[in-house]
Amino acid sequence: MFGFFKRKKQRRDQQDREEQQQLEQQAPTPEAEDAKERPSKPPVEARDVPEPEPAVEPEPEPVIDPEPEPVIEPEPEPVVEPEPEPVVEPEPEPVVEPEPEPVIEPEPKPVVEPEPEPVIEPEPVVEPEPEPVVESEPEPVDEPEPEPTRPTPEVTALRETPAEPSPEEIAPGSASEVTTPARNRGRDKPRRGRYDTAIEAGPETADEQSEIASAKKGWFSRMRQGLGKTRSNLTDGLATLLLGHKEIDDDLLEELETQLLMADVGVAATSEIMENLEERISRRELKNVDALYKALQEELSRMLEPVAKPLRLPPKGEGPFVILMVGVNGVGKTTTIGKLTQRFQRQGRSVMLAAGDTFRAAAVEQLQVWGERNDVPVIAQHTGADSASVIYDAVSAAKARGVDVLIADTAGRLHNKGHLMDELSKVQRVMARLDAQAPHEVMLVLDAGTGQNAISQAETFNQAVPVTGITLTKLDGTAKGGIIFAIAKQLGTPIRYIGVGETLDDLRPFEAEDFVGALFDREGS
Repeated sequence: MFGFFKRKKQRRDQQDREEQQQLEQQAPTPEAEDAKERPSKPPVEARDVPEPEPAVEPEPEPVIDPEPEPVIEPEPEPVVEPEPEPVVEPEPEPVVEPEPEPVIEPEPKPVVEPEPEPVIEPEPVVEPEPEPVVESEPEPVDEPEPEPTRPTPEVTALRETPAEPSPEEIAPGSASEVTTPARNRGRDKPRRGRYDTAIEAGPETADEQSEIASAKKGWFSRMRQGLGKTRSNLTDGLATLLLGHKEIDDDLLEELETQLLMADVGVAATSEIMENLEERISRRELKNVDALYKALQEELSRMLEPVAKPLRLPPKGEGPFVILMVGVNGVGKTTTIGKLTQRFQRQGRSVMLAAGDTFRAAAVEQLQVWGERNDVPVIAQHTGADSASVIYDAVSAAKARGVDVLIADTAGRLHNKGHLMDELSKVQRVMARLDAQAPHEVMLVLDAGTGQNAISQAETFNQAVPVTGITLTKLDGTAKGGIIFAIAKQLGTPIRYIGVGETLDDLRPFEAEDFVGALFDREGS
């Protein structure tokens, strides 16, 4: 609005200036004054000059003034000024200041102090509990009076130490102790001198016995199922043969001999069995066919008993116990190594593997897979490396780490390859530099499906390195399971394990009585 009046004033000043300029131009000079005095026509023209002055002044004033004044003044004043002033200033002041001050101070003071005081009070409760329990339990156990009143500490003591006694009992124990999968029986024996009455009278003994019996029954049924082809070839034929005769005569004995030979029992083993049966018949100990059938089972079991010797490991801490695995191609050496690793780990032993098969493609990788699966270290080199060098490094590492069992794999080789058999002798000589008694076990893996050829394999390998144990695999896939009797008769080498399936529990320590029982079992029990 002030600008409007300012412009109006400027316009007026400009008009005044123009009028003054016009007046100055029209102002009479002294010459003109002289002319006025003269009576002439120019005075009349001078009078007419001031007439345009009043006409110029009033025309712009009334036209410009009244029109813009009422239109511009009222509109901008109420719209621009009052709005920004109340909105900007009062809002930020009350929001920032009062919030942080009351929140920080009053809250932490009452919360931190009263809580830890009542929590420290249960300290006197912890102290008196362990003192009477530890002191009072071991002292009265030796006396005969408090035996029936202490069932709970005896059970807990057995449960706390399961790992140490189990391998010591399983490894050096008899065949029955090794084959039972229930570990509780091995745990009881180291403690029986102190907890005799409690263990025998406790309610857990019956449960443990039932578990052992069920485990044996499960293994017996798996072994019976695995020996199905051999049983149908040997024992089913014998049963049919004997049931067709009412009396024992020469024809029956001749057919019985033929049946044994067809089942790969072997000539030497068959001859010994028939001689023993004929001698008992001559003494009239066998009066009928049923007695002959039972006597045949006894003779077969008696032949296997001398070679039914489980592998016995030394006590823990006296290792490494080195096992050298040998055999021809495709008999299942690497798979047997993996199963033995799991079995030794169940007994609480530490195991290391040596990938001595540097010839076969992917043999090292296969053994490393077993090592990762069982969480055991594997000493290996590249394919084509010297097998003796790998096993030498493995023995050195096992001694440095205090490993209980070292299982060394070797390349499969045909028994008629002399230079490959000489390589096994080199491996044995290299190991003897670190341990004069290594390898402690040379385990020959034989495929039961090879039949009588397994005998020649064992004899050739025994010439290169003294074979101390045999593992007979793949009994579930062949009808030539009678080869085990030929091995027992002709070789006399201990049979450590037999395999009747693909799972871990299908590789078990060999027991003569159970094997013959499963072979002649016809009821499926």
